[in-house]
Amino acid sequence: MSVFYFLATIVIWQGIMSLIGGRRFLAYVRSEIKRRSGAYAPFASVIVPCRGLDHGLRDNLGALFQQNYPDYELIFVADDARDPALAVARALIQASAAGQRAVQACAAGDGQRESAERLQQEATQTWPPPRARIVVAGPAERCGQKVHNLLVAVKAADPKSEVFVFVDTDARPSADWLRALVAPLADQATGATTGYRWFVPVRGNLASELRALWNASVASALGANVRRNFCWGGSMAIRRTTFERAAVAAYWRSAASDDFAMTRALHHAGFGVRFVPACLIPSYEDCSWRGLLEFTTRQMKITRVYAPHLWRLALVGNLLFVVVFFGSFVLAASCAARGASFIAPLMIGVSVFALGAAKAWLRLRAARMALATVRLSKRSVWVHLLLWPLTSALFLANAICAAWSRRLVWRGIEYELKSPAETVIISRPVQERG
Repeated sequence: MSVFYFLATIVIWQGIMSLIGGRRFLAYVRSEIKRRSGAYAPFASVIVPCRGLDHGLRDNLGALFQQNYPDYELIFVADDARDPALAVARALIQASAAGQRAVQACAAGDGQRESAERLQQEATQTWPPPRARIVVAGPAERCGQKVHNLLVAVKAADPKSEVFVFVDTDARPSADWLRALVAPLADQATGATTGYRWFVPVRGNLASELRALWNASVASALGANVRRNFCWGGSMAIRRTTFERAAVAAYWRSAASDDFAMTRALHHAGFGVRFVPACLIPSYEDCSWRGLLEFTTRQMKITRVYAPHLWRLALVGNLLFVVVFFGSFVLAASCAARGASFIAPLMIGVSVFALGAAKAWLRLRAARMALATVRLSKRSVWVHLLLWPLTSALFLANAICAAWSRRLVWRGIEYELKSPAETVIISRPVQERG
């Protein structure tokens, strides 16, 4: 019993520190949301790696054409010209070009200038539409397919581009996303800026809600400390000069994870990563129970390879939590069955739960500030507040799985992560091998 109470003390202390971290996260988000974006808005290349059809893909990609930003280009890149995501991108590119031609034709007509100006304002939201094109990268050989696509797209970027921006196809950015992400790069000491994903379940099945909860717990690890922050590949930006000084391309050439590799490159070069809460991006998706396990275990396997210290912390921390939290209720029930006092173990479980629920509530408040246009369902809120202990058990299972295998499947391709500098492609879908 003395060992259990000693472990319980550690877990409660961790809960208190986590709650303090949650308050800091909320305070940081509040202060940053109030801050106005700076004037720095150079020409930017927005690179969009594509593979397969994500839920709401047309809306996700369409949002990239409607950014409140003076001048930028969109580069949609995939390994295969037949990828269905590129068909959606082509349709949007054609629609954008047709809309611009209609505006120009209207403006050229006599006596129709007022109508043209109105159409221009409605169609482009102040700024002209971006130039957009498609790049086919071909199959990867010694790195992740996404990383390979990014390397090819960076080489294809307009020479006048001062900033590289990367966004995933499952993210749906707001109109001010690009400006908010790029503006902090006015400070050349900033290595990169990043947002993060916030899953928004569509149908709201339990597996999707738990994935959203699992992912949200990672989001609150970001904050004011630029040396501890990490890049998220679905919403990150970096100056071209910094990209070259930090030799990001060299780190990418044999990597599976674009964001972990970029974070390593920046930290090794002495740069920090700035988290921009306004660039927290909703991802409207559902998943099955299998999808939940595949996603969470994949993230942990990547973490084990690229940040083994974080994997060890996740393994030990969540093992302690599971033993103490769930063990406290088992011990309380056992004591009650024997007629012994069960108050102490019961209060331990209740205290740990209350601390975690308070942290979840702070995180939800921060998310609502950052995701002002996104409505979180009541079901999602209750899942965050009541079911958060399940994610610790899931984290533990993920960490254990990562200890036994470094193989993972990502967008249909199976990889083995030998090390941060060695990625082996095990197999591809049959149609791609032909």
